[in-house]
Amino acid sequence: MNAIILAAGLGTRLRPLTNDRPKCLVPILGTPMIEQQLRFLTEAGITDITVVSGYCADHLEYLKTRYGVKIVHNEYYNEYNNIYSLYLVREDFGDTYILEGDVYMPSNCILPDISQSTYFAASKDHYEREWGLTVDSDHRVVEIRPQNGSGYILSGISYWNSEDATKIRARVEELVESGDFSSLFWDDAVLQLQDELEIYCQPTQIYEIDTVPELRALEALLLKER
Repeated sequence: MNAIILAAGLGTRLRPLTNDRPKCLVPILGTPMIEQQLRFLTEAGITDITVVSGYCADHLEYLKTRYGVKIVHNEYYNEYNNIYSLYLVREDFGDTYILEGDVYMPSNCILPDISQSTYFAASKDHYEREWGLTVDSDHRVVEIRPQNGSGYILSGISYWNSEDATKIRARVEELVESGDFSSLFWDDAVLQLQDELEIYCQPTQIYEIDTVPELRALEALLLKER
């Protein structure tokens, strides 16, 4: 089992905190989001970790020494969405956790003995323009689609077994190599293949931080819960 952390983006909506650092290094209560992720992955026994860097990539170099990660640089971070980041490390994709570098886990939701492809998903009321998940009574995902509504949404952490990862990898290759992919995210490959995949939803508490007010509100909530 391994992990891939996608951390190439510009994080423009989190400026000025991202003026001089990648979004994944913005701290929550003093701890950079990506370091929280790396600590939890290591606690779960996952040490084969690849970080895909982009914006301010040099700031992530210390992670090689501190956590033993591999870093692959996406030089087109300013041109393409994260489907290209996954394309660059597609040979490592299989029996894999994928994490987006800008998500914060207040507690460790990484499962070391997982075998079913799974979206770790937060529940949100009255969301707009989110990737919503419809699940059955067994928490099997029956539909994924961008929508408005309430319920589970894609939250930036997922696990893919080797069988499903092989299908997703092939579709990512097809999309990127077609040349018409600049507006796509890697989850678009899953969206296109969802009828061929068996995916489950693991409800959990995950926060995706997009703006400074969201970050400050989260810190206030975490302090209140201490």
